[in-house]
Amino acid sequence: MATEMKNLHYDTSYLENFSGRRGEPDWFLDLRKKGLELAQTLPLPKPEKTRIIGWNFTQFEHELPTRTVDAVADLPENVRSLIGQGEQSGNLLVLHNGSTAYATLSEDLKAKGVIFTDLATALRDHGDLVKKYYFSKAAKLDAHKLTALNAALVNSGLFLYVPKNVDIEVPLQAVFWLDHDNGGLINHVIIATEANSSVTYVENYLSTTNSGQAVANIITEVYVGENARVQFGGVEYLSSDVTTFINRRGYVGRDGNLQWALGQMNDGDLITETYSELAGDGSSVDTKAVSIGRGTQKQNFVNRIKHYGKNSTSNMLIHGVQREEAQAIFNGITKIEHGASKSDGEQTQRVLMLSSKARGDANPILLIDEDDVVAGHAASVGRIDPIQLYYLMSRGIPKNEAERLIIHGFLEPVVSQLPIEGVKEQLAAVIEGKVQ
Repeated sequence: MATEMKNLHYDTSYLENFSGRRGEPDWFLDLRKKGLELAQTLPLPKPEKTRIIGWNFTQFEHELPTRTVDAVADLPENVRSLIGQGEQSGNLLVLHNGSTAYATLSEDLKAKGVIFTDLATALRDHGDLVKKYYFSKAAKLDAHKLTALNAALVNSGLFLYVPKNVDIEVPLQAVFWLDHDNGGLINHVIIATEANSSVTYVENYLSTTNSGQAVANIITEVYVGENARVQFGGVEYLSSDVTTFINRRGYVGRDGNLQWALGQMNDGDLITETYSELAGDGSSVDTKAVSIGRGTQKQNFVNRIKHYGKNSTSNMLIHGVQREEAQAIFNGITKIEHGASKSDGEQTQRVLMLSSKARGDANPILLIDEDDVVAGHAASVGRIDPIQLYYLMSRGIPKNEAERLIIHGFLEPVVSQLPIEGVKEQLAAVIEGKVQ
């Protein structure tokens, strides 16, 4: 069944029926209703220098046809090509149009109390645990219309829980795959790690829609416990007919460490924010991201870090490439709050434009409310170096091939530092596809 949602024309009766069919707990339905009420009145987000009025965030089909498979070999080739270390380690979750198509978790991790499952199953089997983290300290349900809409209509998601003192040495991987024209992927991911635990999580977003107007509304909450470590790798490749909103938020406890490694390779219009809150003393975050804009797409990237804990450390390294008539805003914001003494916040943003019609703005911002800190930023925006291009072409390399090599060279300083080997390999393949 495909139920179309236009301009928020749906009611609590629909939510009750949808939630009831999924066997969700009452508290979750209550949050759906609250989200629906807020979505009717809250404004859209207001990304700096990006006009999103007229973007399609609300018109999509909500209940989508899904399929299951018995083995990875039964998945389409473009989905299989994304699956790497997750399959090798026996820890893999593939969601097709919001529902589980294939899932496996090693017996060893199950015995240790690790939970790695789709959100619908987690709500049925571990509802009280999900409630502890869902729209808790990281994400805010009432931030704006799109966060409220996520709460009201979430139809996809994942819950990963790592108990205290559990060190997961192998990566866990999730693939979110949308192939329904005009479909809405309203996704919510929760990663929760208790004290002294560690995990590497890799996710991929892929759409294989052919026409229409699809929507991806994605919220991720990452909770890093005391002295815990989370490596988060993500590669997105949603097609040009998908309007995308992504809000990733991390909450880091005392001496915890969070690493974001992101390849943002979508082809459609996009607004995204990666936010990290260094709540505990000695906490740290490292954000590395690369992106390529092409065609006429418009993108707005915000990377925001707040220091609350003493001796907290942050580093941000962002590289973006703009081709043809693509436009993008890159905002990097580091805030050191009063009381976060001995903290260190550094950020670097670089944007390369390959066309006279392409536009990329890098805006580094430091907000310092504490004296005893170290902070710095660097930013550059420019066109391709004609000397580099001339040098390569003088060696017999065609212009298109020379530009391809320059793009790879420009992104390599970030890609090479990504902490997850599987993400490096996937990202290299996606970059090659986008620069051809």
